[in-house]
Order: sequence, then C-alpha cells, then structure tokens
Amino acid sequence: MTANSISVSNLVEAIRGSEELAIVDPRDHETYSNGHLLWAASLRLEDALEAAEVLLPRRSVPIVIAGDEAEEASSLQNILKKNGWPDVKVLEGGINSWVGAGHELYSGVNVPSKLFGELVERHYGTPHIEAEQLNEWITEERPLIILDSRTEREFNRMSIPTGRSCPGGELAYRVFDLLDQDATVVVNCAGRTRSILGAESLVRAGIPNPVVALENGTMGWELAGLTLEHGNNDVVSAPSDIGQQKASAAALQVSGRFDITRINKDTVNHWKSDSSRTLYQFDVRTPSEYDAGHLAGFRNAPGGQLVQATDEYAITRGSRIVLTDNDFTRATMTASWLTEMGWETYVLEDELNGDDSLEYGNTELKFSTPQVVLPYDPGDAHVAREAMQEYLDWEVALVDQYDQDPLARFTRSSWA
Repeated sequence: MTANSISVSNLVEAIRGSEELAIVDPRDHETYSNGHLLWAASLRLEDALEAAEVLLPRRSVPIVIAGDEAEEASSLQNILKKNGWPDVKVLEGGINSWVGAGHELYSGVNVPSKLFGELVERHYGTPHIEAEQLNEWITEERPLIILDSRTEREFNRMSIPTGRSCPGGELAYRVFDLLDQDATVVVNCAGRTRSILGAESLVRAGIPNPVVALENGTMGWELAGLTLEHGNNDVVSAPSDIGQQKASAAALQVSGRFDITRINKDTVNHWKSDSSRTLYQFDVRTPSEYDAGHLAGFRNAPGGQLVQATDEYAITRGSRIVLTDNDFTRATMTASWLTEMGWETYVLEDELNGDDSLEYGNTELKFSTPQVVLPYDPGDAHVAREAMQEYLDWEVALVDQYDQDPLARFTRSSWA
C-alpha cells in the first residue's frame, strides 16, 4: 500500500468507522450498474470534475476510487488531485480484490435506497394490495384514493386507472384535502421502493384512512395482465390552508417521534465554514417552486426523489444534510427517512417567504447520473414481462444480499 492507494482491509475499517468517506466508481454507467460496491457512487471520467464540484463539496474529504481498471482509476485520481481534492486513494486491485476478499458487489442503480425500501417493508410490515385485488376494488367502485408517488413525467407516461399524480415527497403535504371518511388510500410507483416509502409516509403522518401500497407498482399491474392508462395529467393540487395546517401538525408529531432538529441560518453559515465536515443543502420542494425562488447554495432535490436516490445527491458517508421547504412539512417527512437511513439530517427553521437573498431559476446539472432503466414493453409482451419480473426479483433479493453482508449497514440507523 502506498500514499496513493488503500488496501481492502483498510477500506473495510473506514466503512465501519465513523469518519467521513466518499467511495466513487470511475466506470461508465452501464458497467457501474453491472456490479459495484454498495456505498460507491458513480463518478465517471468523462464528467468527473463537473460532478465532483456538486457531489464532493468538501475538498479535503477522504475519497476512495473503486473500479476495475488501474489506468482508469489513476486518471480519475489525477483529475481530482489536480483540481483541489488532495485525499484521494485508489483501491488496490480494484473491485476484483474486493470480491477476492469475500466482499459483495451490488448490481443496479440507487441500490442503498432500494435496499432501504425493502428493509422498511420488512421492519414496519407495510400493508399492501395485489394488482388483481385493486382492479376488483376499482370495478366495484369502492371508495379509493390512488396516488402515484413517481414524478409527474413518469405518471403521464403510464398510470393505474383512476390514479392521480402525487410525487412521494408531496404525499403527506397534499393528502389531507383528499381524504374521504370511507376511502382507502393506495400508493403506487413503477416497482416497489416509492410505493413502500410513500405508503409508510402516510401512515407515519397519522392519516385516519387505511393505507396500502400497490405491490410491485405498475409492473405488477402489467404482469397481472391489466391495462395501464397513458397521457394522464391529473395531478393532486397544492394544499388548501386547512390542508396545509393539518399537514404541518402531522409533520410536527413526526419531528418529535424521530427527533428531527431544526436549525437557523447562522448555524448553516457556521457549518459552511467548517472544513472538517461535508455539508449538503437541499430544497425538497417541487422544481417549479424551487425555480420561483430558493436559498443560495441549496440544490433542488424533491423529497421523494432524494430518498429514492441518495447516491445521486449525497455521496459522502458521515456528512451533514440540511433540508428546507416552505412550511417544514416536506423537509420534516424527508428528514425522518434520511435519519432512519443513518444520515445526520436537519431542517432549516427560517422561512423562505420575504427573504431578499433568494435566487431564481434552476440551472441544469452539467453531468448525468446512472438512470434506473425500467423494462417497458419493447413490442414483445413476453420479453417485457420477463424483464419486469427479473427487475422485481432483483429488488426483493437485495434484502438477502444485505443479510449476508456485514458491511451493508446504514450508519447511525436504529434498526436498518
């Protein structure tokens, strides 16, 4: 081992330790998704500098590069070191040495969040409904509120009949205006994670109605031979004053239950100058709200997407995260999940309204992140259904891999 490298055993110690650590993978997105370290974020060579500026805001953070080509890893190391990140080491022998030492590689994208979703279902016993049963309920005209927790764009592409779009971070914020006394609330996504976390968010918020997750989402619907709708633009509106008051009250009890700490701008400014800790700042409102005015230094990360894809937003383990919104509801609900994942998460108590320092617009990132490629119908229904089933089987199997991997533990989490 040299000053520019780290052994597998020392990396294991660092992962188990309490100090900050960022593990990055320099390979292309497809190769990365075929197998990587659980805590490794994608930082491919072609846009490494642009991505590092956003994902690695503290220049002195310890960084480990874990790929499979020595030359590629060395190139990324040189880029980072020459541009102000001094503490960058290459994993000796790359991921081959990692596997050779008996450690796990994980396939797929957004794996920590996907795994966490499965653990949430196991821990909380998330109630669910199968597609066939939900279809019967719809046919019987049973009182239902079907909420799609994906992005509006995904919802528009395909959706469950009678469903409405309400992205995951918006569920507890917008749901109270929708509740009829006798209605069952059904939360769906494309597969599993956002359905599970969305349903549990509503349970966590204490709504009086029964809540269930649609098992396996739109893919489960198609696998059951049922037909999806296309082009639906029915989006749940922002809450009324009364709805917002109920949401705020729900968030307040969640804050107490999960010991969510609120901080002010003075604390944030102090942390910004702390060279010993990484600070991530996220505005968890919708993109349109963010565009209309946000605090400087806060990146837009709608709450549901942030929890669904933590490895695209915060890649330094052991860092601080500060969240903001307009009334604490969405920030608190998001913080409760991030806290359970082990992130040291805070909610900014200063309100956005009337702040003269707001910035406007939303600058597009100059780099792309690995995307979850969901199997949609390629023209051959048999092939599509096989791919959907394989994808769902992969998600469920993450828990088995977790159970046999002693390094797959969410730091500071009370149960995961």
